[in-house]
Amino acid sequence: MFSDSFTSPPQPMPTAPAPEAAAAALAPRLLAQAPASDQPGGFPIQEFGWLREAGLLRAPLPASLGGTGLAEPTQTLPLLRVLRHIGWGNLAVGRVYEGHVNALQLMQRFGRPGQVAAWAADAAAGHLFGVWNTEAHDGVKLEPLPDGRYRLRGSKTFASGAGHVTRPLLTAGLPDGGWQMLILPADTQQPALDASFWRPLGMRASASFRADFTGLEIGPEDLLGEPGSYYQQPAFSGGAIRFAAVQLGGAEAVFDETRRFLQQLGRTDDPYQRQRLGEMSVLIESGNLWLRGAADHATRPTAEADPEATVAYANMMRTAVEEICLRVLQLAERCVGARGLLQPEPFERLHRDLTHYLRQPAPDAAQADAGRFVLSRPEPAYQLWNV
Repeated sequence: MFSDSFTSPPQPMPTAPAPEAAAAALAPRLLAQAPASDQPGGFPIQEFGWLREAGLLRAPLPASLGGTGLAEPTQTLPLLRVLRHIGWGNLAVGRVYEGHVNALQLMQRFGRPGQVAAWAADAAAGHLFGVWNTEAHDGVKLEPLPDGRYRLRGSKTFASGAGHVTRPLLTAGLPDGGWQMLILPADTQQPALDASFWRPLGMRASASFRADFTGLEIGPEDLLGEPGSYYQQPAFSGGAIRFAAVQLGGAEAVFDETRRFLQQLGRTDDPYQRQRLGEMSVLIESGNLWLRGAADHATRPTAEADPEATVAYANMMRTAVEEICLRVLQLAERCVGARGLLQPEPFERLHRDLTHYLRQPAPDAAQADAGRFVLSRPEPAYQLWNV
């Protein structure tokens, strides 16, 4: 059953702080609450209530529709920092919120004006959006019906926020082989959820179930964009910078908790601990420089005209952040030892969540694509990413 926690009638919109400040202020509350929602089949309902109260669910909308324009290209760096702050507080919340942002970006990019207004009103009212694209052999298909309507058949896997995301954006196969986006009103057209699919190492609270849509029906007003719009570059692959920002927030949480643990134990004079924290500091700051670099590259004037360069840079950034996170985890384990990995210390959960979330699809292919790009270009190194 779908939760109605985020769908109460619209209320007057109070003036909210800037999204980055709101996310930074909320992060410690998310961190403190994370153990409560870290349960099999759990979901951070209370936490998303906080995000709504802070204005973060509507922040990706333009100001004219009640948001702050956080999804606009010029706001890429603030967006990445918002995602980093939320990932610091709880990676499961960050994962679902990143999907919400992604869906609202796609909605604004490809929706007709009337659709954008209607879906923006849903977001302002507290509906949670998401993107459910991953599927197995029984993927979602659209069967044409009279009057421009369609019947859905098939399922999606890793449907994060299942049971709570009430406006999932789906990709579905058309009879001619094309791929069509749609936004499903899942509070009225509810898919069948299989929670037994989700037995993960970490990210338990993301509720990434299997969702079966067989028999549900949609109208033409639910279709988003044209066939193939979802896979347009550089937005499709370039979006990796968003989930990498959430991951970096998780690494920062590990770093901060490691410092706190050592300070409480009075181990700050140990030369080996100092060396490890020094290395972790370099890694964390490197990650933040990658956020800035990715934002600068995504907003350069030629980003759309040279999509291969944008995608290659995003692939480098996600690769670098993955390596940063893995090394931070390794160093933190050495710092805190077996004692630090015992509950109620947060390292055990942080380690599980970050390790699992880092398993994004095709990491080797992403790095190889960056290599393919640089091998195809004649420019010297200093010009590759600065033109």
